[in-house]
Amino acid sequence: QVQLVESGGGLVQAGGSLTLSCTAPGSIFSLEGMGWYRQAPGQQREMVAAIATRTAKVYADFAEGRFTITRDNARRMLSLQMSSLKPEDTAVYFCTADRLVTKVVTGTPSYWGQGTQVTVSS
Repeated sequence: QVQLVESGGGLVQAGGSLTLSCTAPGSIFSLEGMGWYRQAPGQQREMVAAIATRTAKVYADFAEGRFTITRDNARRMLSLQMSSLKPEDTAVYFCTADRLVTKVVTGTPSYWGQGTQVTVSS
């Protein structure tokens, strides 16, 4: 019933920047937690960054200092600004949401987008 749609993925050279966006109905952005997960080839999905409705943010260690998550409730848009990209950042990135931010940070979010591919070349 709920649709989250990611965009902005693509190919970028190592050290470059890329910004991902996610749009969803207002019912999703009224939830406490939203965030980004990613899954690299042959690896498990991992949390990238999470943000609560009051803009409190949590980043994975690999994302800290390089990625910035923002939440624009008025425009119903979640963004992930990525810089200093590394080849190991190559993955499918998913927009996620849950009524509890805890589930976005450490659990299994209830809502998922279809994912957008990010490829970082060396």
